[in-house]
Amino acid sequence: MRNWITRAETSADIRAVRDINLAAFPTSEEADLVDALREDPSWIEGLSLVSTDDDGRPVGFALLTRCHIGDVPALCLAPCAVRPEWQRTGAGSAAVRAALAAARDMGEHHVVVLGHPAYYPRFGFTRASAHGIGLTIDVPDEALMALALDAGHPLPGGTVRYAAPFGI
Repeated sequence: MRNWITRAETSADIRAVRDINLAAFPTSEEADLVDALREDPSWIEGLSLVSTDDDGRPVGFALLTRCHIGDVPALCLAPCAVRPEWQRTGAGSAAVRAALAAARDMGEHHVVVLGHPAYYPRFGFTRASAHGIGLTIDVPDEALMALALDAGHPLPGGTVRYAAPFGI
């Protein structure tokens, strides 16, 4: 597996991140979401990470934004994307790992993700329902996952409240 260079997104990466999302997803919803989150108070500088190719161009992307589990501040991982030609090379995993490490370094404690149940457990995510965490919308139980970034702060129970741009 390749050793990816990861770094925080810069203003020079905005177009590349949009292009990654447009290439990775069937609609522009995810790219539009990232653009909307940049303007929202849920945006946290340094928690939008890219993995780059040998020329320093972003090819993978992961974003953590503020949400809440009940009244407890947490982070939401969404979206995570990789340009199609770089999928299955570890570019996405590198961006997710870098984002989670950055969150730990910032003193964050909890992360939730609504995503593919075969992908996120590799990072330590488990079913959120096992911790009493739920949503106000119906989703498959295995799709909502949660992660405590450190053992000293176990996951709280409650309903996840996402930032306004998510529309949930």
